[in-house]
Amino acid sequence: MQPLVRGNIRLAATVMLVRDGTAGLEVYMVKRPGRGDFPDLHVFPGGKVDAEDWAPELCVGFDDDHASGQLGIEAGGLRYWVAVARECFEECGVLIAYHDGQPLEFSASDERHRFEEYRRELLDDEITFAELCRREQLSVAWDRLAYFSHWLTPEVAPRRFDTRFFVAAMPEDQHTLAHTSETADDDWEVASNALARHADGQWQMIDPTLRSLETLSQYDSVSALLAGVGKGNHLMPLTPELMAQGMQPLR
Repeated sequence: MQPLVRGNIRLAATVMLVRDGTAGLEVYMVKRPGRGDFPDLHVFPGGKVDAEDWAPELCVGFDDDHASGQLGIEAGGLRYWVAVARECFEECGVLIAYHDGQPLEFSASDERHRFEEYRRELLDDEITFAELCRREQLSVAWDRLAYFSHWLTPEVAPRRFDTRFFVAAMPEDQHTLAHTSETADDDWEVASNALARHADGQWQMIDPTLRSLETLSQYDSVSALLAGVGKGNHLMPLTPELMAQGMQPLR
């Protein structure tokens, strides 16, 4: 498997949660606090791939050969699907998972409170994501996490991330709740509006975020976006300029 760290490069995973809004396709974005990696930037939820994310038993019906093949790597691809599901839950309280083969629902208040406590324990390193899933008999809804793009922070940056982007439809029965220690603000926004906020100086964003928003802006619904991603025709052509910004081949 790829090492989690090679030199100053860290493996990472990012998820774009999308939903159909009144003004069109909306994507969930968070603002990073004024510290740590990417301070004050508007980004999609995500973070580093951890050693504990190697939990193939959580991806029922999806083996590492198929996952790694999608990413164009020899082994360890399943870690990204687990990492992005974990990060999504940690950062915005959305758990993309199955219980007994059905989408997880937070239908009762006591159930919501129980998972809020799990989230606190996870963020405080009192429990692992795999342990949470074992306790609640959950599996990662890997088929609802579509591989979207691949970005590598350019060499000029002091800290670099080898990041796989994923896209997922927002579960209908769940709600986003940004964690205050992880984020400074959060918004559901139409991609073109997010780009306009960057253009007029309201939001700071880096190239992978901007290029991803440009791609999202070409679709008017979640179903159209996921269909495009499924066919692999969603990305703009990989030009030398995009490669200089850090965009990599899908696989």
